[in-house]
Amino acid sequence: MIKIFVDSGSSIKKEERELYNVEVLPLKILLGDKEYLDGENLSMETFYNALVEQKIFPKTSLPSLEEAESRVTEYVNKGYEVIVLTISSGISGTFNALNMLFADNKKVRVIDSQTAVGGIKLLVKEANKYLDKSLDFVEEKINQLIPRIRVLAVPETLDYLHKGGRLSKAGWAVGTILRIKPTIELKHGVKVANKSLGIKSAMKYILSQLDKCDTNYPIVPSYTYIATNLDEMIAKTKQEYLPLMTEKDNIDPAVAAHWGPGAFGYIFVEK
Repeated sequence: MIKIFVDSGSSIKKEERELYNVEVLPLKILLGDKEYLDGENLSMETFYNALVEQKIFPKTSLPSLEEAESRVTEYVNKGYEVIVLTISSGISGTFNALNMLFADNKKVRVIDSQTAVGGIKLLVKEANKYLDKSLDFVEEKINQLIPRIRVLAVPETLDYLHKGGRLSKAGWAVGTILRIKPTIELKHGVKVANKSLGIKSAMKYILSQLDKCDTNYPIVPSYTYIATNLDEMIAKTKQEYLPLMTEKDNIDPAVAAHWGPGAFGYIFVEK
């Protein structure tokens, strides 16, 4: 039997862990001089108060390696094999650290999701179909799906991605100095997928990309802090895609720290 672990870059909330059948390793978040564990002792209210009201720029760091080793080993000792599905190595060192930690453990497989938030949720749903299979089989199924996952989002501001080192100065300048609204794609890191004149044009681009989606999989509508723009985009979405929508995901602080408040987008599987 296989057990799935993810880190909190998956945006899987405490109340969703049973639904997704996962264990979550919390990333660390530093707000000023206070350190929190994402999804454990940091509420959305405290997080966004720090960002919006106090103008504190958050910093994130890896999960506790000691805790990760202890919790994963506990399942191995119970007879499980374990897959650890991490946030993309293009935006975090979590994969490299955990891969080294479990390199000699044949019962543990660490996989770079190459995505985050709803993208990891989609991979977990896929993995849960095959928990009675071998590690190699489940890893193959996950790796087949990874290249097909699209994470498309429009941030209200690019300052957080730039300050956090996830977006180049040139990419920041496109949206900030030239006043162009870029659509950001998470694929082996952060890149500008499209440049639009205004929010409505950016929405139109994302909606056009839905025509490439595989309707056998859900669509994850996501936002940070305020869902106003996301709600507008949902209202403009073709009727055929609405039944595929999961509950709106107010993205967890570990990833929202780099998007900033007001971001919105869709996450889906491409045909």
